[in-house]
Amino acid sequence: MSINNALQQLHPQMRQWRRHLHQFPETAFEETATATFIAEKLSSFGLDVHQGLGKTGVVATLSAGTGGKKIALRADMDALFIQEQNRFAHKSQHDGKMHACGHDGHSAMLMGAAHYLAVNRHFNGTVYFIFQPAEEGRAGAKQMIQDGLFEQFPADCVFGLHNFPDIPQGHFAVKPGPMMAAFDCFEINIKGQATHAAMPHLGNDAIVAAAQLITALQTIVSRTVDPSDPAVVSITQVHAGNTWNALPEAVVLRGTFRCFNSAVQKTIADKISHLVHAVCQGFDVKAEIEFNPENPGYPVTFNSEAETAMAIKAATSVAGEADVDLQPTASMGSEDFAFMLQEKPGCYAWIGNGPSENSCLLHNPHYDFNDEILPIGAAYWVKLVETVLSG
Repeated sequence: MSINNALQQLHPQMRQWRRHLHQFPETAFEETATATFIAEKLSSFGLDVHQGLGKTGVVATLSAGTGGKKIALRADMDALFIQEQNRFAHKSQHDGKMHACGHDGHSAMLMGAAHYLAVNRHFNGTVYFIFQPAEEGRAGAKQMIQDGLFEQFPADCVFGLHNFPDIPQGHFAVKPGPMMAAFDCFEINIKGQATHAAMPHLGNDAIVAAAQLITALQTIVSRTVDPSDPAVVSITQVHAGNTWNALPEAVVLRGTFRCFNSAVQKTIADKISHLVHAVCQGFDVKAEIEFNPENPGYPVTFNSEAETAMAIKAATSVAGEADVDLQPTASMGSEDFAFMLQEKPGCYAWIGNGPSENSCLLHNPHYDFNDEILPIGAAYWVKLVETVLSG
């Protein structure tokens, strides 16, 4: 690893920041204390700090030299609605809320990079440090963009970094093209005719229609989507009935679909709609479907070629060529950083959190961010800024 002494010396502070954030997690669009903590630190480093984009978002600006190029670096701040099962001293103090995805570490790494760059301005241009709310399903990135993020902070390119269990500690994984899948969810409401369970012929059974529909939906990926295009359709909730001896009037199905291609995304949505109405018509029940009823769908997280080359150069400078995976398998998970990549060219990379048996997988109640990678991630950000703003 190539990490200079100044960043190594920041390690204890970054660990302290990270563990403070872990102890006091806040969920989507409620990150007020988190944002205040981060903003106060950034101000103390000498950065110009703006708060309020995307409700609780923080953006700090740092310039050096006379260069006109501008780069944006993004970390996410929000926690999850998960009850933490860890017993260490920095465990969550907020019941039912937990940093189970490492956003506490992401924020601490970017704060460390901001601290270092404020003192060592070996770059020529402007850096925007974006601390984003509500990544976990509430599209905080989209909200910040709608609030004028890139009008107020006109970056030429934007970069994101996420920890990943089971990638070796401090290694990187990055490539051009798709890194994370598009995400959409749906809700299907099926309405039949309720009746006594002993006399099903007097009603229209919404449960039987729902069962057939669940099976039919599984044919979309296997029989409609090109086998060379990864995709998944999953029913994740079934709600119907409340007694043993009556057929209920209604069934609610909820689910999600994911893919790496916008055309496939439309194909799946169209096919779901077609099957819902066709199957339910065949069983003489009514059906309504709504896509993304609570949250906006996420597009594909797609890395641009030139910016990915810069990210690879920075990661290689920090970790060494052997520890940068240039052919990672894209994840079927999703990331609202994709909205930023629709607005600006950029790159989303992964940093290894180490074996999952030690820190557990993401969104697990036993997960914890690996503090040993804090200076590595901060060093990546610093090298990226110095690489992009070298002119």
